[in-house]
Amino acid sequence: LIVKIYFKIKEHMVEIRIEICGLSGSYKIGDVNGVGRQFDGIGGLSGGGATSRLLMNYADPYRSHVLDFLFKPNFGASLHILKVEIGGDGQSTEGTEASHMRNANDENYTRGYEWWLMKEAKSRNPNIKLVGLPWAFPGWIGQGTVWPYKNREVTAQYITKWVLGAKSEHNLTIDYVGIWNERPFDVEYIKTLRRTLNSAGLSHVQIIADDGSVLSAISNDIMHDQELAEAVAVIGTHYPGTVSSKTTKSTGKPIWASEDYSTFNDVIGAGCWARILNQNLVNGNMTATIAWNLITSYYNDLPYKRCSLMTANQPWSGNYVLDDPLWVTSHTTQFAQPGWKYLQTVGHLSGGGSYVALTDQKGNLTIIIETMSHDQSICIRPPLPAYTVEDQNATFVLEGSFKGKVTKMQMWFTQLGQAGNRDVFLNKGSVAVDKTGQVSIHLPIDSVITLSTITTAMKGSYPTPPAPAEFPLPYSDSFDKTLGFSEPFNFADQAGSYETFHNNTSDDGHEWTFRQVVEERPVTWCSDPNQTITVIGNYKWSHITVEVSIKSESTYGAFVAMRVDKGGCDAREARGVYFWLMKNGSIMLTSDLTAKTMLKQCYFYWECFVADYSELGWNKVKLTIDSSNKIHAYLNGKLALEHTITKDSNIPDNGFVALGTSDYGTAQFDDFSVTSA
Repeated sequence: LIVKIYFKIKEHMVEIRIEICGLSGSYKIGDVNGVGRQFDGIGGLSGGGATSRLLMNYADPYRSHVLDFLFKPNFGASLHILKVEIGGDGQSTEGTEASHMRNANDENYTRGYEWWLMKEAKSRNPNIKLVGLPWAFPGWIGQGTVWPYKNREVTAQYITKWVLGAKSEHNLTIDYVGIWNERPFDVEYIKTLRRTLNSAGLSHVQIIADDGSVLSAISNDIMHDQELAEAVAVIGTHYPGTVSSKTTKSTGKPIWASEDYSTFNDVIGAGCWARILNQNLVNGNMTATIAWNLITSYYNDLPYKRCSLMTANQPWSGNYVLDDPLWVTSHTTQFAQPGWKYLQTVGHLSGGGSYVALTDQKGNLTIIIETMSHDQSICIRPPLPAYTVEDQNATFVLEGSFKGKVTKMQMWFTQLGQAGNRDVFLNKGSVAVDKTGQVSIHLPIDSVITLSTITTAMKGSYPTPPAPAEFPLPYSDSFDKTLGFSEPFNFADQAGSYETFHNNTSDDGHEWTFRQVVEERPVTWCSDPNQTITVIGNYKWSHITVEVSIKSESTYGAFVAMRVDKGGCDAREARGVYFWLMKNGSIMLTSDLTAKTMLKQCYFYWECFVADYSELGWNKVKLTIDSSNKIHAYLNGKLALEHTITKDSNIPDNGFVALGTSDYGTAQFDDFSVTSA
């Protein structure tokens, strides 16, 4: 600690000024010994669970604003990489994403919204890199098993066709593909995929492996298998805690944190992101970091709410939130581009924190410094060992090709921590570099500072978006309006896959409907239920009325539900109130998705006395819970079942509205509405 005391005599008084200067450190920045690894970029992950589901529902200009903040260069996050899920019709955290091939003879490259998102990203930044990775696979890939490598050639063709479809249907060039998210890798499959891509003229598409939590396993294989080493371009790991194994570093391959962060996007989440963006390189030699997830465009009451760079999950209001992690991203992305080189002069600060330096090798230099304290930068995983950080001063000494040529640098500043008036991505103007090549700055705790010769950075802005609002009631959908992709407004599939469906020859008043289309259980990524389910609305809904027309097709039964309390990988455990129409001639009220807990049941022909039930046609269903907590279930206008909720009923007080089927079979829904009871 350095204490300076100044005396100044003023007439009959002595003025004393004391400055506590804090810890100081000096750090060399230069290319005297050459440059280090190539910088591959910073990215976001759309998918891994339908995380962008609600984004396309936004009306312009708000949708365009959100996309600009994510992808537009020199404006917001200005991302270099967009990674998307290759949908497999199975649950992958927040929901399911549609497959492009539901059987060996089916190819459809218009399903889902990832194609749209990739095109929007490319339209803003033509240089953005695109990555695809599967979580689940359609059931036919597994050939009766839960293993996607049962026939390696079939699976490799499935992925290759996704890449080819991206180009032929959407003019999108995919740069990288992965293997199977966070699941065991198969060495022979990786080799097969490489050969299949090459045979299809896709030798430019690089393979990332193995997108798991332990790098050493595939690194050992790479070190002892030349064909595998040639097949794998990038070693990808998830949530590495900023470290890489010695073996992984020895491969000489680029190392990516191909999924990282996954932390609530408040000030601590921003601190987590700031710390790992620097220290993934400093500690682990990782040259790219990709955030899960890109954007919270899924309901808050699904798992991992707001674990994203920004939030936009209210298309009905137009509200979105520019969360702090977005601006932390800007400290790197607006001042360095893929292809730049990290300097070898990077490391830890003497008072805690880290610094990295990058150059385009054309005279430009960027230095990024972070001083995140332990408690203000804890990520959701892995555990963070204890450490300390102090306020400090730093002098960066420019050497090599930068000395004497860089005379000033732009300074951008973020101060995090718990202070109410924190500063986020502020332009502090230029900082002089003296004749000896030195630039000195103060580094407060929990700060991110960028010093750069780049002058094009900008903190983009648009007029304040509309205020947040609850999901609207009453709400209705006849499914006659399409979005240009397969899903309708605001439904979030949790098992199975639901799409708008056009009955070309319909003469029953149901030309456009909402249809469950998956007829075979996927090769799942998590423990999907045996039933299919899609949810909508406000998790707080309690005393409401739901009406919908249902037509069971190949499914054994279909349901409408309310107060559904779970989604994601826990969907099979979802409680609520479920009203079932079954093909065995029964109707049921249950308090769970698996229909193990029966509240009421009867059979159409000798107990329920509902004469106009159509087993093969359309039936109008109405389910309501009134203010006295009494359930009323109507079928085709007639009261069919009743039940009074008690403390022993094990029914949640509130939850989503849902539609679904009793198995993986087709069913149609139409004329959907929710009103207050």
